[in-house]
Amino acid sequence: MRPNPDDRRDNAEKIQKNIDRTIHNIELAEEMIAETGDNKTKLDLKAKNERREQALDGMHREIKDEL
Repeated sequence: MRPNPDDRRDNAEKIQKNIDRTIHNIELAEEMIAETGDNKTKLDLKAKNERREQALDGMHREIKDEL
């Protein structure tokens, strides 16, 4: 059994889909933050969004390398 060749033709598309999903998740979390009165939930969602923002920075750098 031979390993699959490294096919990078659609990497930029996959990265862009991940960027779009991450932005969507950030927006959903922001809506939840605005609607909830639970401070722990707000803090948890804000922490997740900070990590998502960091991931977006990395994905933007990665997509520039692919183009």
